[in-house]
Amino acid sequence: MNAAPAVGPLLAVVLLALAAVAALLVRLGRLGLSRDVVVAALRAAVQLTAVSLLIAAVLRSAGWTAVFVTGMVVVAAATAGRRVTGSFRGRAWWTLLPILAGVAPVLALLLASTVLPPRPVAVLPIAGIFIGGAMTATSLTGRRTLDELRTRRGEYEGGLALGLLPRDAALEVCRSSAALALVPVLDQTRTVGLVTLPGAFVGVLLGGADPVEAGATQLLVLIGLLAIEATAVIVTLELVATGRLADDGAFPK
Repeated sequence: MNAAPAVGPLLAVVLLALAAVAALLVRLGRLGLSRDVVVAALRAAVQLTAVSLLIAAVLRSAGWTAVFVTGMVVVAAATAGRRVTGSFRGRAWWTLLPILAGVAPVLALLLASTVLPPRPVAVLPIAGIFIGGAMTATSLTGRRTLDELRTRRGEYEGGLALGLLPRDAALEVCRSSAALALVPVLDQTRTVGLVTLPGAFVGVLLGGADPVEAGATQLLVLIGLLAIEATAVIVTLELVATGRLADDGAFPK
């Protein structure tokens, strides 16, 4: 009878210990991100606590669910924009385009086909997974391609000297690097059920559904993510190649 009340404090202790270990390992490895690890852990705790308090009210209304999803998109774009350009201003907000271009058509198709029930409790978690995937793909593509353009500046300028347009010269240099942003979702899809049992699968099982239904839901999420992240990668690559999404030291100008 006394075990349940102890779960909260025990969980807090375990989480603090894990965060401290992660930060220590990063510090010992001289990766320069130990502060980021601590901040990320604290932010996750605060944000999930706030969301847990809000979510019940949000799920009672389709309107509030739409507002919440819109907020997810804005935060995802801001996060990706800062990761790519180093700020929240100006060009950073171009990251809205790849995220929306990936998520909106897939989510609309699922809702229109009724494969995804048009209920807040179904739409919100799937939308969150999709937006998170698009954000990650956008961040990785933008950062990798800009780094590649800087590293291979001579090849870019050589392409210009041969008569290529700036966009085409940039694409020749950074297209292969952009493709690496799809590796995580490809590996996740290839190894699902063998290495991992992803959240959608486990969540549906815990909700009382049979394993076949849970597997179908997870397959829907994974294939949707493949389409979304592929779109986000292509759109982000185009934005970088045309100079719309760049930081101060990027090419092309």
